[in-house]
Amino acid sequence: MTKAQNTDKDIIINLLVKSFGDNKSVNYIIKQDAKREVGIKRLMEYSHEVCKMFGDVFITNDKSGCALIVMPDKKKTTLKSILLDARFAITCLGISNLKKAMSREAKIKAVHPEGLLYYLWFIGVDPEKQHQGIGSNLLKEVINEGKRNNRTICLETSTLQNIPWYQSFGFNIYYEFDFGYKLFCLKKTE
Repeated sequence: MTKAQNTDKDIIINLLVKSFGDNKSVNYIIKQDAKREVGIKRLMEYSHEVCKMFGDVFITNDKSGCALIVMPDKKKTTLKSILLDARFAITCLGISNLKKAMSREAKIKAVHPEGLLYYLWFIGVDPEKQHQGIGSNLLKEVINEGKRNNRTICLETSTLQNIPWYQSFGFNIYYEFDFGYKLFCLKKTE
């Protein structure tokens, strides 16, 4: 795993679009119309930029997996961040989903663990290369990086089958939401 370079951006976005196209949490905020895939791509572009500014973006050496991390305490309001948020709201969410997305994010932030966080926003592996240990190795390195930074590692998932996988790395569910789909909040406790 290495810190992603600007030249890795398109690879990362494509990996995430392929990995999260059917994700309930992603599709909750994306307009469900003929441009849904474009919306998911814009979400991943937005997430990539936020993590580059206020966290970490990692890619595996073979470029088949990636992880996007935000450190919420590092987020600052700048002209660039305002423009990025506005562009995301207009081109990806639309007015109808903006309120829903903002409400959901406020509820999630309200239950985040205390202290400095290493928030794993997205982790994805090329679907054709899943179940080969790439995601596990990537997650181990993300955990090590979070520990090196003395931060609590947390994440959310709406994918039930991923919960045992996260639990095998010492993550435990600390909160569960029902947004019309179940969203599980996990943090690293071991």
